[in-house]
Amino acid sequence: MDTYEQTAVNRWRLVLGGLSDKQLSFSGNDLQSFQDMEQLLDYLYSRSQGDDVRTDGRSGSLAESVLTTAEWITKVRNLFPNQTAEVLEKHALEEFQMTELLTDKEILENMKPDMNLLKSVLQLKHLMNGEVLEIARRIAEQVANDIRQKLENDIKRSVYGQIDRNSSSPVHSARNLDINRTIRRNLKNYDVETQRIMLKNIYFSNRVRRYNNRRVIIAVDESGSMTGSVIYSAVMAQIISDLPFADVKLVIFDTNIVDLSEEADNPAQVLMSVQLGGGTDIGGALSYCESLISTPSQTNVIVVTDLFEGAFENRLLNISRNIIGSGARLNFLTALDENANPAYNRNLGQQLADMGAFVGAITPDKLGDYIGKMFS
Repeated sequence: MDTYEQTAVNRWRLVLGGLSDKQLSFSGNDLQSFQDMEQLLDYLYSRSQGDDVRTDGRSGSLAESVLTTAEWITKVRNLFPNQTAEVLEKHALEEFQMTELLTDKEILENMKPDMNLLKSVLQLKHLMNGEVLEIARRIAEQVANDIRQKLENDIKRSVYGQIDRNSSSPVHSARNLDINRTIRRNLKNYDVETQRIMLKNIYFSNRVRRYNNRRVIIAVDESGSMTGSVIYSAVMAQIISDLPFADVKLVIFDTNIVDLSEEADNPAQVLMSVQLGGGTDIGGALSYCESLISTPSQTNVIVVTDLFEGAFENRLLNISRNIIGSGARLNFLTALDENANPAYNRNLGQQLADMGAFVGAITPDKLGDYIGKMFS
């Protein structure tokens, strides 16, 4: 048997699992690598309650007391291609609830920051503390920055063409120092011993006069089904808050309401403040948004929700009618994640659309055009 055939047989052995040992054994120069791979697969799939061939009976399988989760994730990354490793990590989190993947500092540091990981972090951050929580915050910041890089140019181009009126000033002088933003963004670098804030980044702004001030009120449903929308909404709030003519108010809600307007330019902080789950009182959130409207003709209210109201729908409809009647624009975005599956209360959505609200699922690639039209 040549090397190619040996490798093919060994791969089939990995698929069949340890109970096939008597009929099909590993062989060849990479014998140890394949044995190690099988141990890693056994560690994960022995958790299955189904009829997987790795569920019992093989004396060579490593139990959890022998192989720690931290060692597992490290070896998976070393032995398997990146794409395969990511699939195994996804199975570990979603199918076998290996939450220790996200509550161990060493493990979390070795995982690839992406949308799926951030969703898991947001769902499990209540289990985190200390250094693990700080790593989770950095993951939120990196993923938010990645999303922003993909969306920002389209949004700003749609709003005012190629002119970026909110870019950092090329003249770094004291008169252009954005002191409030500088302090806020560096609070995490506070040194307890010296009782000083260590300025790692200093922010300057162009002396651009805000013109045609438009208030944008964004209310985000933080129920568990809206995780992807919450992430995109936090980034959307940051991008809009950078526009020189936009005054952003950011609210997250379930049955309670939390005003995060002061953090609108810091999506990582917003995301780490979210408490996913609980009930949904859209009407209550909309009532609070109504109280933030000062100049209706210059106000856009954006509610990110699946429109499954846990309170009284009539209250929601009445408040919506009042907002539209005042001259403000009312928008309900039913999806903002990468799949944009339009799973929402269509009956309620149709009633809101009939009275003049915008109701629709906006995919990320269409978000720029939508915001541009919103400011037209």
